[in-house]
Amino acid sequence: MGHHSPCICGSLLSDDAKRIEKKKERQKKKRRSFAESEKTMNNAQKRVKSKESTIANNTETHPLQAEDGSFSSPSPKTITGSLTELPLIDGVERSDEYRKLGVLITHEGGDYPLVQSFEDAKYVFLLETSKLWSIAGPIAFNILCNYAINSFTNIFVGHIGDVELSAVAIALSVVANFSFGFLLGMGSALERLCGQAYGAGQIHLLGVYMQRSWIILLGACFCLLPLYVYATRILKLLGLESDIAELTGKFTLQVVPKMFSLAINFPTQKFLQAQNKVGVLASIGFAALIVHILKLFVFIRVFKWGVAGAALAYVVGWCKDGWKGLSWLAFKDIWDFVRLSIASAVMLCLEIWYFMIIIFLTGHLDDPVIANINGWEGMLFIGINAAISVRVSNELGSGHPKATKYSVVVTCIESLIIGVISAIIILVTKDYFAIIFTDSEEMRRAVSKLAYLLFFTMILNSIQPVISGVAVGGGWQGLVAYINLFCYYIVGLPLGFVLGYKTRLHGIWLGMIFGTFLQTLILVYIIYKTNWNKEVEEASERMKRWVGGDDPFPTTAPSSSTNDIT
Repeated sequence: MGHHSPCICGSLLSDDAKRIEKKKERQKKKRRSFAESEKTMNNAQKRVKSKESTIANNTETHPLQAEDGSFSSPSPKTITGSLTELPLIDGVERSDEYRKLGVLITHEGGDYPLVQSFEDAKYVFLLETSKLWSIAGPIAFNILCNYAINSFTNIFVGHIGDVELSAVAIALSVVANFSFGFLLGMGSALERLCGQAYGAGQIHLLGVYMQRSWIILLGACFCLLPLYVYATRILKLLGLESDIAELTGKFTLQVVPKMFSLAINFPTQKFLQAQNKVGVLASIGFAALIVHILKLFVFIRVFKWGVAGAALAYVVGWCKDGWKGLSWLAFKDIWDFVRLSIASAVMLCLEIWYFMIIIFLTGHLDDPVIANINGWEGMLFIGINAAISVRVSNELGSGHPKATKYSVVVTCIESLIIGVISAIIILVTKDYFAIIFTDSEEMRRAVSKLAYLLFFTMILNSIQPVISGVAVGGGWQGLVAYINLFCYYIVGLPLGFVLGYKTRLHGIWLGMIFGTFLQTLILVYIIYKTNWNKEVEEASERMKRWVGGDDPFPTTAPSSSTNDIT
């Protein structure tokens, strides 16, 4: 043993030395790997900045468009520079929070990666929330400001007398709302067209589409004029008291100029929304509200052209990429545009008029409080509706199926939360909130009794606009119009009549709630079964037809498949 001990010790020392050397080598490799990673991250950030600069300088190019102007099918490796693109690290994208957690998301060419864990879902939820409200916030604020003009008018008039309040409320929430819904619906055709064109890089088409919409909506205004001119006679035929009908007719004639301003306003808003230039809309809406309340400018108080004029000036001065001036192309294929506009209008009008019919049938046509409360919540969800429509159309145009699907899921969840909170507030304050609108004790008691029905209506109305926005962004207006017709007017209203034999008011409204619930259920199922990959392919094919001059406006149902993205 003693003779072999030096050899054994030498061998052990040699092994220790080798282990130490290997450890040092591993440490060196880690340091080199870390240095390379840092270098790669810096290079990635430079590439992203360079790409953003390129996109900013040349917004009319698109990754799907070849040099000859043709379009190729989207592929995971060619789609870049979209709204959903994140910083890249050698084919890997990660957030600061993901780096802390050590979770990596494989990059798939601008689209979201597959959500495979709770952390993935949380990250996508936060990112989509940020994108949603960056669009929905300004839009909703602008719409709320516009709606507040009506509400402030009702508030001031309401403290003069109940007859005056009823007359103004009917003029604004029934007569004007009829035309508002029709024009807004026709203008919403631009949400799909401009959104997908912007996502596909065809920026120059946006101005042409907007001009077509102006022409169509101005023509629609002339068709709606008899409703304003003969409002008094129509309301008397519907059984409204003579004194209220006379006052309503006089006020309605005075707001005719505003209807024509909406024909310019709505397409202009959609034009800006498609490009995510929505901050100016909020500023214009707030300014118009302040001016209206103070009554400083005659053209705001009398002609109601302030918002439309300011928005139009912004279009010409700031949106030079989409606005190329007036063009005769606005008259090209205008009938196809009319078809899509009418489908959009019918879809939205069937929704807006449904609630107004219920108010009329239940004898609460002259109850402005319910109309105002439901209207305030409705304006918020119109903003969310517009935002999800922009997100869906942009992402479909950019070739991002997962981003489209995840944005729909996140928006539905958040919209439902807002609806539940709003409904709870109404239920808790049911005996008090009517004070804002009227001094009449009788009207306050009537509103308090309706609060429970309004509670369920507001919850359903928080989901329904989101689904409608998805339909508009995807181009399914025709299908949704048929669904609305069936659920609202074939199921909801007849059921309300049956239930209303014993409990007139509550029965009719319960029928309305069931119709809305059925419509929401059907549309949720359709969206659940939608194959977003096929929707992207169809959007790409439509873009080829747009460039080629073929019919770009087929009103189709969404593609369904069990092989959808997950």
